[in-house]
Amino acid sequence: MTATKGEFFNPAKLSPRDKAEATDHTARAIIAAEASARDKKTEKLRALRLQQAAEEAEASPAPPKKRRSTAKVAKRRS
Repeated sequence: MTATKGEFFNPAKLSPRDKAEATDHTARAIIAAEASARDKKTEKLRALRLQQAAEEAEASPAPPKKRRSTAKVAKRRS
């Protein structure tokens, strides 16, 4: 079984319009795949960020608010 030129090369020429459509289709498929991957990554990172924020809020209670002494307030007013 010998390889012939016809097996490796398409003897029919594609029109410029067909080439453009094939390129457009391929480019749009690549762009859609990248957008899908980006959206998946964004959702994953958002979920991790929200989980981390919930764990931090759960682990550390809010610090008590500091009260100003009346001496400092009276000193500023004068």
